Amino acid sequence: MAFYQNLHNFSSRFRLILSSFMTADGLPFAGVLPEEKIQQAFDEEGNKFGDDEDAVYTPPITLWAFLSQVLFKKEQRSCVAAVSRVVTLFVVLGKDPPSDDTGAYCRARAKLSETVIRRLTCEAADGCERAVPRRWLWHGRHVKLVDGTTVSMPDTDENQEAYPQHGQKEGLGFPIARVVVLLSLATAMVSDIAIGPYQGKETGETSLFRELMGRLSRGDIVLADRFYCSYFMVCLLMELGVDFVVRLHQRRTADFRRGRRLGKNDHVVVWTRPVRPEWMDVETYQRMPETIEVREIEVHISQPGFRVESMVVVTTLVDAKKYTQEDVAELYHKRWLAELDIRGIKSTLGMDVLRCKTPHMVHREIWTCLLAYNLIRKAIMEAARREGLSPRQISFTAAMQKIAASYESLVEHDGGIATNLIEIHLADLTGRRVGNRPDRVEPRAVKRRPNPIALLTKPRDEARADLLARKA
Repeated sequence: MAFYQNLHNFSSRFRLILSSFMTADGLPFAGVLPEEKIQQAFDEEGNKFGDDEDAVYTPPITLWAFLSQVLFKKEQRSCVAAVSRVVTLFVVLGKDPPSDDTGAYCRARAKLSETVIRRLTCEAADGCERAVPRRWLWHGRHVKLVDGTTVSMPDTDENQEAYPQHGQKEGLGFPIARVVVLLSLATAMVSDIAIGPYQGKETGETSLFRELMGRLSRGDIVLADRFYCSYFMVCLLMELGVDFVVRLHQRRTADFRRGRRLGKNDHVVVWTRPVRPEWMDVETYQRMPETIEVREIEVHISQPGFRVESMVVVTTLVDAKKYTQEDVAELYHKRWLAELDIRGIKSTLGMDVLRCKTPHMVHREIWTCLLAYNLIRKAIMEAARREGLSPRQISFTAAMQKIAASYESLVEHDGGIATNLIEIHLADLTGRRVGNRPDRVEPRAVKRRPNPIALLTKPRDEARADLLARKA
């Protein structure tokens, strides 16, 4: 094991993380987030600790263990399990095993900078987006999906203060945060997120999305649901040179007898600037155009199982020759992929119910989860590109399971064995296709009944006191 000649060298190399996520030299996307760039990010953010010769929890080891808490099953995501994996790794590599006490690991984990984890997550997404083959793009353009979701966290005073619970009695609910996610249609990677309380002034999805607009590039297309359909949202995106495809808001109506007709139920209409909203300052409002032209298209859905039979899609793609009615309708249909991607992050990686007890650690947990997600997606892209597939044709769950299965073994062997194992896994992933079931219809219900455990209807301290009173 020439690569791990001494303990300090082993524990201070970020190659540990890259090899664990099936990154090997020579692969198409291997240069997207190389070890040197990770080290540079930590250095520039001043995130240094564990510099002693005998230190165990250096930044690479700590991040490696933190990422492992995302990859493994629910019962293997505890700090005890993470520390056990570190102990096992050291023993297998012939090093003296560190203490299995979780205190040192938890303190080191708290030292990991949220800024540096976020930076690595976004750089991985941006690097892969720049390197995608043209066939993965839509009309040669990059499309970004935007959608909102919520996450809950432990019921602690710190979490409640930052992210108050909603609609439940004190002592019965859980803190809840709203998260708006910006995703790539081509790679399914998370470009960025914005986090805020579930309720309160300027905490809605559109407000959080405005925080992410700086992550868009000229020529991008944003794909969103009807909640984002507003005059000023269109204007702000047009200022950035970004096009918009969105479902018509329920408060607006489309009259296809008016406007410039492009085809049946396809026209360009003029929207007039409404009054200034509270969140917009006067200077910005005066900068907004008094009128804008948008295209409205009626889209019919004949697929069984959909709740609507037709809808109106609004877009700034007004060139009907370049972007036909069918093209725009097909693109909007892909908006549902955002919900599938977010479901994968929350359900498969366990981000729906967070474990950390303070807001600053909650943020670190979220970004570590997203970094793991993007690194898994990067492995999927490697497999897809070599077989001429789209990344969305390969199962995310299968990729995560393969990475988890070899998470420790990939760094226990020398370069030749590890590279061979990565090649085998990537080749196998191409056979793990997402089923193409356009006519599938399933009820939104489950057959297996959950265990009939009573719900807590009063604060736990009161419920415990009642039980003790009955015993007395």
